[in-house]
Amino acid sequence: MRLAFTVLLSGIFFCAQAQNAAPASIYDFKVPALKGGTIDLSQYKGKKILIVNTPSENDRSRGYAEIEALYQQYKDKLVIIGFLDDDFGPRPGSKKSATLANKQYNVSFPLTTKIFVKGPQICPVYQWLSSKQANHFKDTEVSWDFNKFLINEQGQLVAYFDQETPANDPEVIAAITK
Repeated sequence: MRLAFTVLLSGIFFCAQAQNAAPASIYDFKVPALKGGTIDLSQYKGKKILIVNTPSENDRSRGYAEIEALYQQYKDKLVIIGFLDDDFGPRPGSKKSATLANKQYNVSFPLTTKIFVKGPQICPVYQWLSSKQANHFKDTEVSWDFNKFLINEQGQLVAYFDQETPANDPEVIAAITK
């Protein structure tokens, strides 16, 4: 319990600390990694990045499986980063209460610590992704898990797919392979 609380607090602190600056590029962001350390988005310059908000309660394994399959198919030209969020909680009726520390996501793409994708505590990465003024593409509001934001090789947001669009949808594949 203490480890899960510490991880949650470090993610919130890391995001709150970065909100003071107004990054011009996705490459200006660093986020705490679930397995420790930091994910520095600047290390992905020259690759496409798919940012996906993923549930911290793993009762939606189909979504994880779709994202992992996409990653395996295109990992030579695409990095996927899963941002664990608690904004939507477990599905109604779910009795899951496992702590973050002992989760088994069975994915090979990087995951962040828990963050917020909306509201007053929104993580700066999602603040940038959600604001046309910052990302120069479009305003969006994340409404559920597995929203997908595609960043091109130059660090520009070029596509957004909501939770209803599967990861293997032809539109998603076309945007990645473009």
